[in-house]
Amino acid sequence: MTQTIAPRVRTLVLLLLAAACALLAGAAPASAHAALTGSDPGQGAVVDQAPARITLTFSEQVALSDDSLRVLDPEGKRVDNGKPSEVSGTTYAVRLNSGLSDGTYTVAYQVVSADSHPVAGAYTFSIGAPSKTSVAVSGQGTDDGVVGWLYGFGRYVSYAGFIVMAGGAAFVLACWPRGSGVRPVQRFVVSGWLALTAATLALLLLRGSFTGSGKVADVFDLSLLGQVLQTKTGAALVSRLLLLAAAALFIAVLFGAYDKRDDPQEKRDLTFGLAIGGVVVAAGLAASWAMSEHASVGLQAGIAMPVDVVHLLAVAAWLGGLGALLVALYRAPADAPVDASAVRRFSRVAFGSVLALIATGTYQSWRQLGSWSAFTDTRYGQLLLAKIALVVVLVGVAWISRRWTGRLAEAAPASAEREKVRAGVGASGGTDPDTGAAADGDSGTDAHSDTHAGTGTGTEADTSSGEAPAAETSAAQESAADKPAPDPADAERAAQLARQRAAREAARQKRLRDADPNRFGLRRSVLAEAGIAVVLLAVTTVLTQTEPGRTEQEARAATSSSSAAADAGASGALTLNMPFDTGGKDGKGIVTVDLDPARVGDNELHVYVERPNGRAFDIPEVKVEFTLKAKDIGPLPVVPDHIATGHWSANGVQIPMAGDWEVDVTVRTSDIDEVTVSKNAQIG
Repeated sequence: MTQTIAPRVRTLVLLLLAAACALLAGAAPASAHAALTGSDPGQGAVVDQAPARITLTFSEQVALSDDSLRVLDPEGKRVDNGKPSEVSGTTYAVRLNSGLSDGTYTVAYQVVSADSHPVAGAYTFSIGAPSKTSVAVSGQGTDDGVVGWLYGFGRYVSYAGFIVMAGGAAFVLACWPRGSGVRPVQRFVVSGWLALTAATLALLLLRGSFTGSGKVADVFDLSLLGQVLQTKTGAALVSRLLLLAAAALFIAVLFGAYDKRDDPQEKRDLTFGLAIGGVVVAAGLAASWAMSEHASVGLQAGIAMPVDVVHLLAVAAWLGGLGALLVALYRAPADAPVDASAVRRFSRVAFGSVLALIATGTYQSWRQLGSWSAFTDTRYGQLLLAKIALVVVLVGVAWISRRWTGRLAEAAPASAEREKVRAGVGASGGTDPDTGAAADGDSGTDAHSDTHAGTGTGTEADTSSGEAPAAETSAAQESAADKPAPDPADAERAAQLARQRAAREAARQKRLRDADPNRFGLRRSVLAEAGIAVVLLAVTTVLTQTEPGRTEQEARAATSSSSAAADAGASGALTLNMPFDTGGKDGKGIVTVDLDPARVGDNELHVYVERPNGRAFDIPEVKVEFTLKAKDIGPLPVVPDHIATGHWSANGVQIPMAGDWEVDVTVRTSDIDEVTVSKNAQIG
């Protein structure tokens, strides 16, 4: 039976891994976690005069390089001047050359978001009137090519390696201490360490090209590697390597000194020490993800990072322990099978892990989505729904495994009694109750041979009974001298016979164990759990590379507002949309400034404040200032009156002359939370 099961297991695991890789390969190209939420000039805008600079606003802070912001004229020549600079918060700018001619210009950007993912894109605006351009605007980023695929696969392997290593070691230490001496389980845990180490080194090498050119030739560029080491992600990867050295020491003790301890008190003390050290190392490894990715930026980062660490540890304890249990059920030797008590202990650990995952996952979902509509309207929400469905199925299969565990525990006493009976029958020279064969035919043969030899010795003694004692001694010495030395071949045959007997006994025990329907059912249910876990891990990896639903909705709102602003500008009115984040409670939103007719003289000003989901809401204070830096005019303050929920208005706003005005809007969401956002606009 085992010979037919093992190939099926290998085939199924390979198919699941192939499906996981296919899922990773089919991930959407837009894998960034920061989004462009505003620009000046806006996408598709037509301005009368050439702007002095281009400003871009993102949903979160980004890292810039010298070539992060590029502006190209209709012929494809760069017209930007100087390095990009941070204007305020999440707004960045690059200055333009003076005397730009009319035509369509292309703005291309390539930055790295605060959660380590590259952001790339391009759009066009026109001066005077649109024209033909030789610049091709491509939506492909650096993470769409071979390097991007390799980087995504490396992330998947790193997650899988951490889960296998941490979860497998936890299973041995907390559920099945005897497993520390089982070679297949040792190989399972060590393979997780090797996979995580290799993936971390690969990510370090790929990082520079992944966030830069995207070329395979740049993977081994040492100058890029030096730049990576100075970033937050590079520091996290180096920290992970240092912690992996400590993890190697932990594994060496677990499978070395710990397994050799026989004294119960010493083993308990070592178990406690390993548990403390293992939790510290595993938490540090989990923090290397939490401190450099999703949880490290955005809303409530100080809470989100420890929550993310607990989430990763719970995933490792559940799925990694599940993999170790699967290895133990299929590969543990006959003389050290995994027992029902170990499975029951793991069941309790898995149940606690599921509770932790529900709590931390609920918080993470709220943080990344922000609204119920994001579940169905964004790709992140759709992937999250798929992940939740897989977890529900996995919990259902785990419940089936729990039932098989109960049956296995109930059947264990009866099985032990049968073993005692079988041992007693074998000692009496009877037959095996399961096989009906002789308990030990070789023993009977040896006994017969010994009896026969004893009879011969007795005959010789009778024949020589009349001789004197001295003569008997002399005869015995002569007989011993004449007896040939033991044949080494006989000793080798005896050892071989002993090995064959041990192998037959091990095979018999394995047949008996595999024939147990309860253990067979547990094996199949645990195998199903492991298969679902592989797909679940693939979905989770894609999820961590996908733009959060909250960010995607903000970007959509900003894009639609920009389109509305462009339409309004064509009719003479001016509309500016500026995302803001004061950092406090309800501190995120979009402020919209309408100036009509946006000409020299009297103007009517309207200010609207909306949440990221588009709903209007009130804040304590809104102030607007107009500054014309070219003529050293301003700032001209305007304090609009509150009209309705999320709506402020002011009449008679005076614009003294035409020009490129800077519009500053200060929003205060609480007594201490305040921020000022800015945009340039051509007025008059």
